[in-house]
Amino acid sequence: MSTIVVVRKNGAVALAADTLWKDGPTMLRAGLFVKRSKILRVGEALLASAGSAAWGQVLARYFARLKQPPDLSGVDAIFEAVRRMHPVLKRRYGLNPDDGDRDEFESSRLCLLVASRHGAFAVSPERGVLEVVKFSAFGAGYQYALGAMHEAYRSSERPEDIARAGVEAAAEFDEDTGLPLEVARVELSDRESPPNQTLV
Repeated sequence: MSTIVVVRKNGAVALAADTLWKDGPTMLRAGLFVKRSKILRVGEALLASAGSAAWGQVLARYFARLKQPPDLSGVDAIFEAVRRMHPVLKRRYGLNPDDGDRDEFESSRLCLLVASRHGAFAVSPERGVLEVVKFSAFGAGYQYALGAMHEAYRSSERPEDIARAGVEAAAEFDEDTGLPLEVARVELSDRESPPNQTLV
């Protein structure tokens, strides 16, 4: 597993991930192998995935085979991109979509975070897409990451510092998350502002 986080603040988005890979109970820590990042550049966007160690290679090959990078500029565009990806993952890469008989939709078994100049987005295994206003996390240590980012969001101005706090907390308390971590920052375009939310 792993822990991945995305943070949006002060005109930028940060994406962070731990670097631990696991094979059952065996920990494959950074430094034992040539670096395999959990953060992938796709066109102008950055993606991070949580789940099987195979996702890094599968996603890199899937996107490399496309004639041009997919549109990852918003909720609807990302939904269409992952919807088109799902049957290819089953056919070409052997995705087992059976995640239980109680699910309403066939699962892609993939948790994905997207950071781009258009914003921050979270994609669930059922391919639902949400735009992130502040921060989000997926993976084994996501609860620890959310708690740490909730606190850091008030006191830190840089989204990468908040993201770092999230992954570090997950690595401290979750056995499937390990340091060192990697973090990347994307500047939002001038016209991109956080979605307006009015709660009554």
